[in-house]
Amino acid sequence: MIPRTLIRFFGLLLLTVSCAQQTPWPSSLYQVSVQAVYPEGYENYAREGVKVRFSSVLSDQNYTVSTDKAGSVRLKLPSGLYRISLTDRTDGYIFNGSESRYLVTGDSHCDLPLVVSEGSPLLIRELYVGGCSKAPKEGVYQSDQYVLLHNNSDEPIYLDSLCFGTLSPYNSTAVNRWLGPDGSFPSFAPVVTVVWGFPGDGATYPLAPGEDALIALRGAIDHTLEYPLSVNLNRPDCFVCYNPTYFPNPLYHPAPGDRIRQDHILDVVIKTGQSNANVVSMSSPTFLIFKAKGTTMEEWVRRQDVIAVTPGNSADVVVKVPWDWVIDAVEVFNGSSTGNNKRLPPQQDAGFVAQMDINKGYALTRYIDEEASRNAGYTILQDSNNSSNDFYQTETPLLRR
Repeated sequence: MIPRTLIRFFGLLLLTVSCAQQTPWPSSLYQVSVQAVYPEGYENYAREGVKVRFSSVLSDQNYTVSTDKAGSVRLKLPSGLYRISLTDRTDGYIFNGSESRYLVTGDSHCDLPLVVSEGSPLLIRELYVGGCSKAPKEGVYQSDQYVLLHNNSDEPIYLDSLCFGTLSPYNSTAVNRWLGPDGSFPSFAPVVTVVWGFPGDGATYPLAPGEDALIALRGAIDHTLEYPLSVNLNRPDCFVCYNPTYFPNPLYHPAPGDRIRQDHILDVVIKTGQSNANVVSMSSPTFLIFKAKGTTMEEWVRRQDVIAVTPGNSADVVVKVPWDWVIDAVEVFNGSSTGNNKRLPPQQDAGFVAQMDINKGYALTRYIDEEASRNAGYTILQDSNNSSNDFYQTETPLLRR
């Protein structure tokens, strides 16, 4: 017979082991400090209460801390890889800073340089590129890409001569061969495959305050007739990327629908790639709109020094577009990957919007500034030059609402 004292001892031992298994061992926390460094000439804009966001690259953990009067923050973080971002908007200026891969393995300090910019009157409102299901049929559908532009100002904007395209590399998970050895961005935007442009004489295509311009990047037809979860792009207000000479693939570029206006078919300013269809990444494009200054895009692309081959990829030919020609841009990351790389410098987009799912009919949509819209009497969109703040993924694109 086992003595009662021995039984009590083993019972206590089992209880201790059980509690140890249920209580996780606390992970180490490290002191991290970040100092916002405002651009030269704007040092006095540093202020208290600006939010700094820390996002774990390897998990969904996020931490937000507000700056003190000196523009700095301090917090304790578990070890890991983080994205650090700051956006400060004051007196008509936008200050952005980001560090895409900050490794925390001990106590550390980070100086976060900020760049200054101003809001754009013409914005990318929605990007629909990920395709949808063919339900009730089987399979997925990828011929219905579009983008919406928005006049965010209080005056008409003319779309004449406006150009747009995507950057090399096509996908955020690819190596960005345009970065310098120190991680610096090139002095130009490497627009890949094709530059599309609006025709017009300078006053042909007005866009009123609060209005949208729809651009069919692929088929300008009513896709919902066969695939109900898609969108209708056969609309008289729709501009169209259609040129069967350069892009003869009828799967992605069928003849435009009967409601498409002939003067809404856009120009191919230049094609540099070999694809037979307009290439826009489904998972993670970088999309930008721009307009030439002091010249025309047609004249610009005739210059030999503006056409370049991507280092290490002779098939990837780009047009060098000066950054100061860029009106608006959005960086999309592949939300299912931890190996994303930035293609836009902070002054163009200090963050990114994650596309979590493709082939589900989702869109990347810009937030509405509700207070500004009420005051203006028409839709005003949020604009901080930081897609992490300005965009979200939605299951219901604007064309389906």
